[in-house]
Amino acid sequence: MIDGFDIRTLNVTHLRQLIGLVTQEPVLFDCSIRDNIAYGYGDGQSHVPGDLIIEAAIAANIHDFIIGLPMVI
Repeated sequence: MIDGFDIRTLNVTHLRQLIGLVTQEPVLFDCSIRDNIAYGYGDGQSHVPGDLIIEAAIAANIHDFIIGLPMVI
């Protein structure tokens, strides 16, 4: 049962699209934190607006950590 539904009656493909996995050990690509967060949107956009990046960082409870990092240029 999932949320009161017998899983044998559910569309497996649709169900799998609703499930996500967040591991305890983060994996970062060799690019900026911003680019790593933008990559998570996964819709092929070449530019993700800054407000969405900040919103995602806040939702992931990592925003305060990020703004506390030293600026490296």
